[in-house]
Amino acid sequence: MPANTIDHNRTRYNFDGIDSVWLFGYGSLIYKVDFPFLEQRPASIRGWARQFWQGSHDHRGTPEAPGRVVTLIEQPGAVCRGMAFRVSPNVFEYLDVREKNGYLRFSTTMTFDDGSHAEGLVYIATEDNEAFLGEAPEADIAAQIAAAVGPSGPNSEYLLRLAESLRALGDDCRHTFSIESHLTRSGPVEASDS
Repeated sequence: MPANTIDHNRTRYNFDGIDSVWLFGYGSLIYKVDFPFLEQRPASIRGWARQFWQGSHDHRGTPEAPGRVVTLIEQPGAVCRGMAFRVSPNVFEYLDVREKNGYLRFSTTMTFDDGSHAEGLVYIATEDNEAFLGEAPEADIAAQIAAAVGPSGPNSEYLLRLAESLRALGDDCRHTFSIESHLTRSGPVEASDS
């Protein structure tokens, strides 16, 4: 599948007659909320693990030196914590462009902190997309992140802001925190406010 998924996503769901849709964010959508929303609630999804296995050629790296960003990998028993946003369907006109580098919209069941559930959409970069990098030792992922810079800024900023946001949500994402630890051990790096 080509890395640019805009057109593919726009044929996946018909929003006719729908006023609002839940969207589950587990990466930059948690902390970079540059889209309008009607409601925001912490949530989790089951059976999926957050992994830094997707290449970023357009935001946090370049085609020659891709960064690494998160995607979801199926894992029985796993729980991925994130943020749910209730949005108007027209928000996907923007989000499909923002998430175009290999991410497809999928349907998912979200569980809110009060135990209630809702169906929503989530962007997942599957391993058959051209930008997928796959598994690597966490120290190697940290080194790649430390070196990568793209139009949206340093890849390290993405990692550090995500780790900070996950702590605020009370999530213990060992994968993210281990990569963060490798990165900060290699030298001083700080998340910026941009």
